Amino acid sequence: MNTLTLSAWLAMLANPAWAHGPEGIHSEKGGQVEAAFDLVHTRVFKEGSDLVFEQLVDGQAGSRLPTAKGSFAGAEVYSYVWPTSLDSGSVGFEQESGILALALTSHPDFDDTPQLDENGDGDKGNDGGLWHSHWVVLTKEPSCGPSGLKVRDIPEGATPKLPATWPGVPLYIDSPGYDLSVKNDAAQIRVPLAAVGFPASFNYDGVTAALQVNADLHDPLLCVSSVWDVASGDLSLPATWKTSD
Repeated sequence: MNTLTLSAWLAMLANPAWAHGPEGIHSEKGGQVEAAFDLVHTRVFKEGSDLVFEQLVDGQAGSRLPTAKGSFAGAEVYSYVWPTSLDSGSVGFEQESGILALALTSHPDFDDTPQLDENGDGDKGNDGGLWHSHWVVLTKEPSCGPSGLKVRDIPEGATPKLPATWPGVPLYIDSPGYDLSVKNDAAQIRVPLAAVGFPASFNYDGVTAALQVNADLHDPLLCVSSVWDVASGDLSLPATWKTSD
């Protein structure tokens, strides 16, 4: 994990963590954090041939959605995020491109899952407000404000290696369409072990955050605009998943 990037996140921390171990990260309730994004337990566990990425919150997971602004420029994204130590190449990006994170997101102003029709209405371009999964590559960006992070941009004319389900936007982002659940106090994404190359182990953390599309639609296109909670308290990725778990 890039320590310079970590230091930028430290200023945004909401809560210390109670403890972490094989069962993930237990975090204390934040008081200042909205209950839907107030992390109390973050873990990754194996179920069948899948890895289940899970965050438990103090309130109703997924109950708060961004307010639609009516345009892509300036649009907000709400997210439950699992930063990992997995290499970006493990899911189809260029290797060593940044911090690979799994995210559960909602953004009613745009749809970035062009291969999927999540609401089943026959239109694949109107589902952005529904919670859906992404892999993103995060990199340091001082102009993004206190968080200091953005989803890595793809410069015009560049042709980096990208996953087959890349949605066609100039960002290091993937729309894999994983099975997910946002119910009661739990947000979950099920990731096939094969999709991440059957890793022997990796470290992870939990974050709830907002991102925002640049109003000028220039690099940086998508900044982390607000960090609400960090499971570990210091984004040190203290939890470890191993094949024996």
